[in-house]
Amino acid sequence: MPEPRLSLKQMCAKFDVTPRTLRYYEYIELLQPERDGRARYYGAREMARMTLILRGRKFGFSLEEIRQWLLIYENDGTTAQMSSWIDLADKQLRELADQREQIDEAIEELQKLRDDTSASLKN
Repeated sequence: MPEPRLSLKQMCAKFDVTPRTLRYYEYIELLQPERDGRARYYGAREMARMTLILRGRKFGFSLEEIRQWLLIYENDGTTAQMSSWIDLADKQLRELADQREQIDEAIEELQKLRDDTSASLKN
């Protein structure tokens, strides 16, 4: 049974991205679709990679971090990739915690300023 393949348009619809995004991911070597003339076809490998790319972006990883992490699997296998993933996740968790702290501080400061301004209008 042949492996399922998606056209560029189908891949865009499946992952809710633009053709430009897919072409860019190909340009920076995150994806390597099969080419038939100008047409691009995405197999199971590319669909799995796209899932990982989008998940990584959701968690705040840069495209370069994602690219390097995907390369580890190709060069060194699953165990090395998972070990690297733990390190990347730990780093990103610290970064997200720092961002949350900054957001909480900004919310408190904005709320106080808003409340002070509201109170001054009532006087």
